[in-house]
Formats: sequence, C-alpha cells, structure tokens
Amino acid sequence: MDKNSLMVIHNEARHQFEVHVESEIAELSYILNEGTITFTHTGVPSALEGNGIGSMLVKAGLEYARSNKLKVESLCWFVSGYIQRHPESVK
Repeated sequence: MDKNSLMVIHNEARHQFEVHVESEIAELSYILNEGTITFTHTGVPSALEGNGIGSMLVKAGLEYARSNKLKVESLCWFVSGYIQRHPESVK
C-alpha cells in the first residue's frame, strides 16, 4: 500500500474523517457542538493497521479544528495519544 496515494475525506454528513482502501474504510468520528469538536472514536480495520492511517486521520481532524478555530476535546485514546506525542498539533 502506498500511503502517499491515500486521501482523507471529510464526510460531514456522517461526522467523520475517512480513508478508503479498496473495500475497507478507516474513520475518525466526532461530535461538533458550540465551537468544540470532540473526537469520539478512531477505527482502522485490522487489514489496514500499522500503515499510519490512524495518524493521518487524526492529523486531518486537528487541521480541520485549527482552520475552523474549534476547541479540541478527545474521548478517544488514540487521538489523546497523538496529541500527547504532537502537542504542536493543537496550538
């Protein structure tokens, strides 16, 4: 799998960021409420694990939050871990 060919899609209707690889979909789900985006779940199918797709999703979600001046909250251990490893991502 060529990670450079993967795109993160913002599916606003489903409140999630997605990466599609063949029949598999990895997603980062969120709730948007009064200027705050709360990331609730990152799901990467086992066939796609270990390719950095979860990090791609979180990075896209945090970039969206920053560009829309949203406060970030996380209820997802994966998002929280990413923020701890990359604190500049929420500045």
